[in-house]
Amino acid sequence: MSLKTEAVTLLLGDGDQQVKALDQVDVQVAAGELVVVLGPSGAGKSSLLAVCGGLRTPTSGKVWIGDIEITQLKPSELTRLRLEKIGFVFQQSNLVPSLTALDQLLLLVHMQGRRPKAADREHALALLDEVGMADKQNRRGNQLSGGERQRVGIARAFMTEPTLLLVDEPTSMLDTQRGGQTVELLRRACHDHKVATMMVTHDRDVLSQADRVVEIRDGHLSAFNEPATVSAGAVADAAH
Repeated sequence: MSLKTEAVTLLLGDGDQQVKALDQVDVQVAAGELVVVLGPSGAGKSSLLAVCGGLRTPTSGKVWIGDIEITQLKPSELTRLRLEKIGFVFQQSNLVPSLTALDQLLLLVHMQGRRPKAADREHALALLDEVGMADKQNRRGNQLSGGERQRVGIARAFMTEPTLLLVDEPTSMLDTQRGGQTVELLRRACHDHKVATMMVTHDRDVLSQADRVVEIRDGHLSAFNEPATVSAGAVADAAH
């Protein structure tokens, strides 16, 4: 499995204000699989992404990315792992306004401590082409529409050829049509690049794009029990 959590619990706050954001969460995501985590606001979706992405250390439990138990890593090792093994797609694209679409992707190469080579440029252009943005490679972030920025953000997430892709509410800033197109792009890229992908959302309109749907409520992860709203084969039990 590319992602595996085992009995992950996350407590937030102190004393009487302490809440259990995650409660004994077990989940697995295979390479090339798109798993959608459905849940309302405050259910624990963002906390789950933060723990899986090494942005928060769970109070108890373990997290593996590939064969690496990330809960045992030092902060510097986690930083390197995030740069090399994890791609992120956020609610907002978080592009650098002054950089072109192409340079948004090449920035990740600089962040890894090296200068981009011709092969990096070719890789970045191929990814932009996959998301339909090759013809706008020289447009700056502040010259792109919301949907275009999200497409560039998706391409950027695949730039380092990650093992795991974590996606946070990618349709929240888009209308229904553009939201559906964005998730369709994510699904296709996930399958084509064989990247384990976990997407959290409250948007039931995109569930048909998932390979598997699980539900989180009050920090508990469980099977999704509304198969009539999802295409055939899209729903399965949560992996434990």
